[in-house]
Amino acid sequence: MSYYSHHVFFCTNRREDGSQCCAQCGAQEMRDYLKQRTKALGIAGMGQVRINTAGCLDRCAEGPVLVVYPEGVWYTYVDRDDLEEILTEHLVGGRVVERLRLPAEGPQTTPAG
Repeated sequence: MSYYSHHVFFCTNRREDGSQCCAQCGAQEMRDYLKQRTKALGIAGMGQVRINTAGCLDRCAEGPVLVVYPEGVWYTYVDRDDLEEILTEHLVGGRVVERLRLPAEGPQTTPAG
């Protein structure tokens, strides 16, 4: 058994050059909100859910983003309603929220030629 049933990492990266980053989308506040919600529901802690801050997850252009382990499911979100859906459907119900899911491999790029 894993130490946590789900480990959620929020990208809270801020890019100093002004390019797209998760911090511009209120990622820290959203992470704090989901952490508070898991505690309020009594599902935070060992054997349950852990909400963490991550540095850059290198997907800011698709962001804001978070990733849920052990499944390795990447999500984007807009507001607290989206986080509530991830919380109730994925973290509690075990069902991936397809409408918010990002492809695991990230955007496809073509080599310069």
